[in-house]
Amino acid sequence: MSEDQNTKTSMEVDIAFLKSKRGILKAAEMGTLFVAFVCFSVVSAPGFITATVLEFLITLFLLLLYMLKFNKRLTFFFWPLVDVINSVFAALFFIVLSPLALTTYTATGTLVGGIVGLLTVGLLCADGYTLFRKITFNNPRREAPRQDKE
Repeated sequence: MSEDQNTKTSMEVDIAFLKSKRGILKAAEMGTLFVAFVCFSVVSAPGFITATVLEFLITLFLLLLYMLKFNKRLTFFFWPLVDVINSVFAALFFIVLSPLALTTYTATGTLVGGIVGLLTVGLLCADGYTLFRKITFNNPRREAPRQDKE
């Protein structure tokens, strides 16, 4: 057998990302979006359901992108900036959507979904801010401090 047939390609999973601040924020965003989706689904509010499912899927895509390290393979986008833009626009969208759900509620599910949507806004703002602080546009990257083993 040739050496090419013996080599297996494996997908590397970055568990450290899930334990980082950004990973925890992404997981919390997905959790709040899922709770809002369930609340809106219970009362059959199609406009609210669509918005929460769409943002849930985008957040899931970005979480999987970072967790499976596809952002290092797919270099045609600057993924941190895509993530910041998503966080900003999603936060603005939910700033409008959540008060709308709170003011026009006819069932408790819409009220709870609006409150959870406001929590999602806070998480999206925190995620966008922490990621934007780490982006260097034209500045040289700082090297990590060396830890000499003695």
